Amino acid sequence: MRIDLHTHSTASDGTDTPAQLVRKAAATGLDVVALTDHDTTRGHAEAVAALPEGLTLVTGAELSCRLDGVSMHMLAYLFDPEEPALLAERELVRDDRVPRARAMVAGLNELGVPVTWEQVARIAGDGSVGRPHVASALVELGVVPTVNDAFTQDWLADGGRAHVDKHETDPFEALRLIKGAGGVAVFAHPAAAKRGRTVPETAIADLAAAGLDGIEVDHMDHDAQTRARLRGTAKELGLLVTGSSDYHGSRKTCVLGEYTTDPEVYGEITRRAFGAFPVPGAGGA
Repeated sequence: MRIDLHTHSTASDGTDTPAQLVRKAAATGLDVVALTDHDTTRGHAEAVAALPEGLTLVTGAELSCRLDGVSMHMLAYLFDPEEPALLAERELVRDDRVPRARAMVAGLNELGVPVTWEQVARIAGDGSVGRPHVASALVELGVVPTVNDAFTQDWLADGGRAHVDKHETDPFEALRLIKGAGGVAVFAHPAAAKRGRTVPETAIADLAAAGLDGIEVDHMDHDAQTRARLRGTAKELGLLVTGSSDYHGSRKTCVLGEYTTDPEVYGEITRRAFGAFPVPGAGGA
Protein backbone atom coordinates (compact mmCIF):
# COMPACT_ATOMS: atom_id res chain seq x y z
CA MET A 1 0.00 0.00 0.00
CA ARG A 2 1.12 3.56 -0.76
CA ILE A 3 -0.25 6.00 1.82
CA ASP A 4 0.16 9.80 1.79
CA LEU A 5 -1.27 11.44 4.92
CA HIS A 6 -0.77 15.17 4.28
CA THR A 7 -2.16 17.06 1.27
CA HIS A 8 -3.84 20.39 0.56
CA SER A 9 -6.48 21.54 -1.91
CA THR A 10 -8.04 24.84 -2.97
CA ALA A 11 -10.11 24.65 0.22
CA SER A 12 -7.00 26.15 1.84
CA ASP A 13 -3.77 26.93 0.00
CA GLY A 14 -3.38 24.15 -2.58
CA THR A 15 -3.87 24.68 -6.31
CA ASP A 16 -5.86 21.47 -7.08
CA THR A 17 -9.54 21.30 -6.24
CA PRO A 18 -10.42 18.45 -3.85
CA ALA A 19 -11.79 16.49 -6.81
CA GLN A 20 -8.65 17.05 -8.86
CA LEU A 21 -6.49 16.07 -5.93
CA VAL A 22 -8.11 12.68 -5.33
CA ARG A 23 -8.07 11.87 -9.05
CA LYS A 24 -4.40 12.79 -9.21
CA ALA A 25 -3.71 10.69 -6.11
CA ALA A 26 -5.27 7.66 -7.78
CA ALA A 27 -3.40 8.29 -11.04
CA THR A 28 -0.15 8.53 -9.06
CA GLY A 29 -0.75 5.05 -7.68
CA LEU A 30 -1.68 5.95 -4.12
CA ASP A 31 -3.97 3.61 -2.21
CA VAL A 32 -4.76 6.05 0.63
CA VAL A 33 -4.64 9.85 0.71
CA ALA A 34 -5.48 12.26 3.54
CA LEU A 35 -6.96 15.67 2.77
CA THR A 36 -5.65 17.97 5.50
CA ASP A 37 -6.39 21.55 4.54
CA HIS A 38 -5.44 24.31 6.97
CA ASP A 39 -8.04 24.71 9.74
CA THR A 40 -10.92 23.66 7.50
CA THR A 41 -12.86 20.60 6.36
CA ARG A 42 -14.64 22.40 3.51
CA GLY A 43 -13.02 20.22 0.84
CA HIS A 44 -14.07 16.87 2.26
CA ALA A 45 -17.50 16.57 0.62
CA GLU A 46 -16.15 17.32 -2.86
CA ALA A 47 -13.28 14.88 -2.38
CA VAL A 48 -15.65 12.11 -1.26
CA ALA A 49 -17.99 12.73 -4.20
CA ALA A 50 -15.11 12.44 -6.68
CA LEU A 51 -13.23 9.63 -4.96
CA PRO A 52 -12.06 7.08 -7.56
CA GLU A 53 -12.52 3.38 -7.04
CA GLY A 54 -9.50 1.85 -5.35
CA LEU A 55 -8.50 5.00 -3.45
CA THR A 56 -9.37 5.50 0.23
CA LEU A 57 -9.77 9.00 1.66
CA VAL A 58 -8.72 9.91 5.21
CA THR A 59 -10.48 13.10 6.26
CA GLY A 60 -8.49 15.53 8.36
CA ALA A 61 -7.17 19.05 8.84
CA GLU A 62 -3.88 20.76 9.65
CA LEU A 63 -4.44 22.92 12.72
CA SER A 64 -2.47 26.12 13.30
CA CYS A 65 -0.87 26.09 16.74
CA ARG A 66 1.64 28.17 18.70
CA LEU A 67 3.88 27.09 21.57
CA ASP A 68 5.93 29.68 23.48
CA GLY A 69 5.68 32.12 20.59
CA VAL A 70 6.66 29.60 17.90
CA SER A 71 4.21 28.44 15.22
CA MET A 72 3.67 24.72 14.77
CA HIS A 73 1.11 22.60 12.95
CA MET A 74 -0.92 19.66 14.21
CA LEU A 75 -2.38 17.14 11.78
CA ALA A 76 -5.76 15.91 12.98
CA TYR A 77 -7.15 12.76 11.40
CA LEU A 78 -10.60 11.18 11.36
CA PHE A 79 -12.25 13.53 13.86
CA ASP A 80 -15.93 14.43 13.94
CA PRO A 81 -16.07 17.67 11.89
CA GLU A 82 -19.26 18.78 13.63
CA GLU A 83 -18.00 18.36 17.20
CA PRO A 84 -18.80 21.82 18.65
CA ALA A 85 -15.61 22.67 20.55
CA LEU A 86 -13.16 21.80 17.77
CA LEU A 87 -15.43 23.39 15.17
CA ALA A 88 -15.55 26.65 17.15
CA GLU A 89 -11.75 26.75 17.43
CA ARG A 90 -11.28 26.12 13.69
CA GLU A 91 -13.71 28.95 12.93
CA LEU A 92 -11.83 31.27 15.27
CA VAL A 93 -8.56 30.57 13.45
CA ARG A 94 -10.21 30.85 10.04
CA ASP A 95 -11.92 34.16 10.85
CA ASP A 96 -8.54 35.68 11.73
CA ARG A 97 -7.06 34.86 8.33
CA VAL A 98 -8.55 37.74 6.32
CA PRO A 99 -7.54 40.61 8.63
CA ARG A 100 -4.11 39.02 8.97
CA ALA A 101 -3.62 38.78 5.20
CA ARG A 102 -4.81 42.35 4.76
CA ALA A 103 -2.26 43.46 7.36
CA MET A 104 0.50 41.62 5.49
CA VAL A 105 -0.50 43.40 2.29
CA ALA A 106 -0.32 46.73 4.11
CA GLY A 107 3.09 45.84 5.49
CA LEU A 108 4.38 44.94 2.04
CA ASN A 109 3.04 48.22 0.67
CA GLU A 110 5.04 50.04 3.35
CA LEU A 111 8.12 48.16 2.10
CA GLY A 112 7.45 49.43 -1.43
CA VAL A 113 5.88 46.25 -2.83
CA PRO A 114 2.80 47.10 -4.97
CA VAL A 115 0.78 44.05 -3.93
CA THR A 116 -2.98 44.57 -3.51
CA TRP A 117 -5.64 42.85 -1.46
CA GLU A 118 -7.60 42.22 -4.67
CA GLN A 119 -4.63 40.32 -6.10
CA VAL A 120 -4.27 38.14 -3.00
CA ALA A 121 -8.03 37.49 -2.83
CA ARG A 122 -8.03 36.45 -6.52
CA ILE A 123 -5.21 33.98 -5.89
CA ALA A 124 -6.93 32.56 -2.80
CA GLY A 125 -10.25 32.13 -4.61
CA ASP A 126 -12.61 30.15 -2.39
CA GLY A 127 -9.76 28.87 -0.21
CA SER A 128 -8.87 29.97 3.30
CA VAL A 129 -6.52 32.88 2.63
CA GLY A 130 -3.04 32.57 4.09
CA ARG A 131 0.64 33.37 3.68
CA PRO A 132 1.09 31.12 0.62
CA HIS A 133 -1.42 33.27 -1.28
CA VAL A 134 0.48 36.43 -0.35
CA ALA A 135 3.68 34.65 -1.35
CA SER A 136 2.16 33.75 -4.73
CA ALA A 137 1.35 37.42 -5.24
CA LEU A 138 5.02 38.25 -4.65
CA VAL A 139 5.95 35.67 -7.28
CA GLU A 140 3.49 37.21 -9.74
CA LEU A 141 5.06 40.62 -9.17
CA GLY A 142 8.56 39.25 -9.68
CA VAL A 143 9.63 40.16 -6.16
CA VAL A 144 10.76 36.58 -5.46
CA PRO A 145 11.26 33.68 -7.90
CA THR A 146 9.30 31.03 -5.96
CA VAL A 147 6.80 30.76 -3.12
CA ASN A 148 9.47 29.25 -0.87
CA ASP A 149 11.67 32.31 -1.44
CA ALA A 150 8.95 34.48 0.11
CA PHE A 151 9.29 32.62 3.40
CA THR A 152 12.43 34.40 4.56
CA GLN A 153 13.17 37.08 7.12
CA ASP A 154 13.08 39.62 4.28
CA TRP A 155 9.42 38.86 3.67
CA LEU A 156 6.91 36.47 5.25
CA ALA A 157 8.76 34.07 7.55
CA ASP A 158 7.93 34.20 11.26
CA GLY A 159 9.46 37.45 12.47
CA GLY A 160 10.03 38.65 8.90
CA ARG A 161 9.56 42.24 7.79
CA ALA A 162 6.03 41.67 6.50
CA HIS A 163 4.99 38.88 8.87
CA VAL A 164 1.83 39.36 10.94
CA ASP A 165 0.87 37.06 13.80
CA LYS A 166 -2.47 35.28 13.71
CA HIS A 167 -4.64 33.46 16.19
CA GLU A 168 -3.15 30.03 16.75
CA THR A 169 -4.26 27.32 19.16
CA ASP A 170 -2.17 26.20 22.09
CA PRO A 171 -1.05 22.69 21.02
CA PHE A 172 -2.06 21.13 24.33
CA GLU A 173 -5.54 22.58 23.86
CA ALA A 174 -5.49 21.33 20.26
CA LEU A 175 -4.72 17.82 21.50
CA ARG A 176 -7.63 18.02 23.95
CA LEU A 177 -9.97 19.19 21.20
CA ILE A 178 -8.83 16.60 18.67
CA LYS A 179 -9.20 13.79 21.17
CA GLY A 180 -12.58 15.11 22.25
CA ALA A 181 -13.72 14.92 18.63
CA GLY A 182 -12.54 11.33 18.30
CA GLY A 183 -9.47 12.14 16.22
CA VAL A 184 -5.81 11.21 16.06
CA ALA A 185 -3.08 13.87 16.39
CA VAL A 186 0.29 13.95 14.60
CA PHE A 187 2.84 16.77 14.94
CA ALA A 188 3.48 17.98 11.37
CA HIS A 189 7.08 18.49 10.12
CA PRO A 190 8.38 19.27 13.64
CA ALA A 191 11.94 20.10 12.54
CA ALA A 192 11.24 22.06 9.35
CA ALA A 193 13.76 24.78 10.18
CA LYS A 194 13.70 26.09 6.60
CA ARG A 195 10.29 27.58 7.40
CA GLY A 196 11.52 29.56 10.42
CA ARG A 197 11.79 28.86 14.13
CA THR A 198 10.73 25.42 15.33
CA VAL A 199 9.66 24.35 18.78
CA PRO A 200 12.36 22.55 20.82
CA GLU A 201 12.29 18.82 20.22
CA THR A 202 12.20 18.41 24.00
CA ALA A 203 8.60 19.66 23.77
CA ILE A 204 7.64 16.48 21.92
CA ALA A 205 7.87 14.53 25.17
CA ASP A 206 5.45 16.93 26.87
CA LEU A 207 3.07 16.67 23.92
CA ALA A 208 3.32 12.88 23.99
CA ALA A 209 2.39 12.89 27.67
CA ALA A 210 -0.64 15.03 26.77
CA GLY A 211 -1.92 12.59 24.15
CA LEU A 212 0.06 13.20 20.95
CA ASP A 213 -0.20 10.08 18.78
CA GLY A 214 2.68 10.58 16.37
CA ILE A 215 5.16 12.78 14.54
CA GLU A 216 5.56 13.35 10.83
CA VAL A 217 9.15 12.21 10.26
CA ASP A 218 9.48 11.53 6.53
CA HIS A 219 8.91 14.96 4.98
CA MET A 220 10.66 17.01 2.33
CA ASP A 221 11.81 19.59 4.91
CA HIS A 222 13.66 16.97 6.99
CA ASP A 223 17.07 15.79 5.83
CA ALA A 224 18.27 12.23 6.44
CA GLN A 225 19.98 13.08 9.71
CA THR A 226 16.89 14.85 11.03
CA ARG A 227 14.65 11.96 10.04
CA ALA A 228 16.92 9.50 11.86
CA ARG A 229 16.92 11.65 15.00
CA LEU A 230 13.13 12.07 14.97
CA ARG A 231 12.65 8.36 14.40
CA GLY A 232 14.70 7.72 17.53
CA THR A 233 12.64 10.23 19.49
CA ALA A 234 9.42 8.58 18.34
CA LYS A 235 10.67 5.14 19.38
CA GLU A 236 11.73 6.43 22.78
CA LEU A 237 8.35 8.07 23.40
CA GLY A 238 6.19 5.35 21.86
CA LEU A 239 4.91 7.63 19.09
CA LEU A 240 3.75 6.66 15.63
CA VAL A 241 5.95 7.70 12.69
CA THR A 242 4.27 9.02 9.56
CA GLY A 243 5.50 10.10 6.15
CA SER A 244 3.74 12.50 3.81
CA SER A 245 4.21 14.73 0.80
CA ASP A 246 2.58 17.92 2.17
CA TYR A 247 1.36 18.33 -1.41
CA HIS A 248 0.10 21.78 -2.42
CA GLY A 249 -0.26 21.34 -6.19
CA SER A 250 1.82 23.74 -8.26
CA ARG A 251 2.32 26.16 -5.36
CA LYS A 252 5.19 24.06 -3.93
CA THR A 253 7.69 21.58 -5.33
CA CYS A 254 6.52 18.57 -3.30
CA VAL A 255 5.11 15.64 -5.28
CA LEU A 256 2.17 13.43 -4.28
CA GLY A 257 3.46 10.23 -2.70
CA GLU A 258 7.00 11.60 -2.38
CA TYR A 259 7.02 10.30 1.20
CA THR A 260 4.59 7.72 2.52
CA THR A 261 3.36 6.11 5.74
CA ASP A 262 3.84 2.48 6.71
CA PRO A 263 0.59 0.49 6.36
CA GLU A 264 0.87 -0.75 9.95
CA VAL A 265 1.01 2.83 11.22
CA TYR A 266 -1.99 3.73 9.06
CA GLY A 267 -3.85 0.77 10.53
CA GLU A 268 -3.09 1.96 14.05
CA ILE A 269 -4.35 5.46 13.22
CA THR A 270 -7.64 4.05 11.99
CA ARG A 271 -7.94 1.86 15.09
CA ARG A 272 -7.45 4.82 17.43
CA ALA A 273 -9.91 7.14 15.71
CA PHE A 274 -13.62 7.08 16.49
CA GLY A 275 -14.81 10.46 15.20
CA ALA A 276 -14.88 9.42 11.55
CA PHE A 277 -13.81 6.52 9.35
CA PRO A 278 -11.76 6.27 6.15
CA VAL A 279 -13.90 6.52 3.03
CA PRO A 280 -13.33 3.88 0.34
CA GLY A 281 -13.65 5.10 -3.22
CA ALA A 282 -16.59 3.88 -5.24
CA GLY A 283 -15.80 5.55 -8.55
CA GLY A 284 -16.64 9.24 -8.17
CA ALA A 285 -17.96 11.54 -10.87
